Amino acid sequence: MLSRILVSTLFVALSTSMAADWPLHRGNATQTGVSDEKLPDKLEYKWEFKTKNGVEGTVVISDGVVYVGSADKHLYALDLKSGQLKWKTQLGIITASPGVNGDRVYVGDADGKFYCLNKATGAVIWTFETEGQISAAPNFDGDNVLIPAHDSTLYCLNKEGKKIWDFKIEGPIYGGVAVAKGATFLAGCDSMLHVLDVKTGKSLGSVDLKGQSGSAAAVFGDHLYVGTMSNQVLAINLKTLKIEWEFEAPRRKQPFYASAAVNEDLVVIGCRDDKVWGIDRKTGKRKWDFLTDHKVDGSAVIVGQRIFVGSFDQKFYVLNLKGEKIAEYSLDGAIMGSPAVSGGCVVIGTDKGTVYCLGAK
Repeated sequence: MLSRILVSTLFVALSTSMAADWPLHRGNATQTGVSDEKLPDKLEYKWEFKTKNGVEGTVVISDGVVYVGSADKHLYALDLKSGQLKWKTQLGIITASPGVNGDRVYVGDADGKFYCLNKATGAVIWTFETEGQISAAPNFDGDNVLIPAHDSTLYCLNKEGKKIWDFKIEGPIYGGVAVAKGATFLAGCDSMLHVLDVKTGKSLGSVDLKGQSGSAAAVFGDHLYVGTMSNQVLAINLKTLKIEWEFEAPRRKQPFYASAAVNEDLVVIGCRDDKVWGIDRKTGKRKWDFLTDHKVDGSAVIVGQRIFVGSFDQKFYVLNLKGEKIAEYSLDGAIMGSPAVSGGCVVIGTDKGTVYCLGAK
């Protein structure tokens, strides 16, 4: 049954990565962090927008509008071209990334409340209350929304905000879930990967990850890639539900909190050892590593022949696929989230509450 569910995974991954928008934390439902957007050869500072507290999550972009949550208790909608404020809505302390689906935008807050808002106006349509903080981005299956929470529960709600099912694990869920046609993939603090039927929430199988995970797993073809807090990146064969390879960063044993960006050849992932690692997708062998001046919790994004990633060292880096630095940009604070790519622009936030847009002036 599981193999049938995964037949179309590669098609989903490729088709969603080509969308002009960036409506989800990792750009697409399979969480690969890859875009076919055309970016200028040289990025320049285009605009910046200041919120009143930190921006920890990834911004999302839909129909030329940037949606960003801040710890100042507001969700903002900004014009992608100009950075001008379109609306803001007071909710709660937001450290999670929002998500856009259709004409609605969704986000959770530190009090465990999950909000559905009108994308055009910012008006709250409904609210759903969990019993723990929400630090993860939502994902979607059609009109249904998936919400991981710190109360050890993955919730599935319908468009009206009514619970369809929930799935409980042992320990909080910090990262988002991947969705491939018919299944969702949950890695949490119980050190397990759970494969669930996305319609019913029933388990289709599980894999022991040998360590807790605080990030969203990425699905590419019939494989899944995820980092753990025990200094490993794992490749899991989804047909057999077996670990195919394990990569462990040498020397400094530090956790991987970032999600992986995955293309045909590479798994690119940041680590708390201050490095961005390039791993051969098929073999799990190190291809390269790039050293920053601080830990890398934000997830990298691959756009064409370039990699975009931020660090706690307050720098935003552009690398080629060999891990060589092409450019770096100094921002005003630590970069905890991941970049979003749309409309010829890259948008990223900092812990000082500033949202930067880089593109062609």
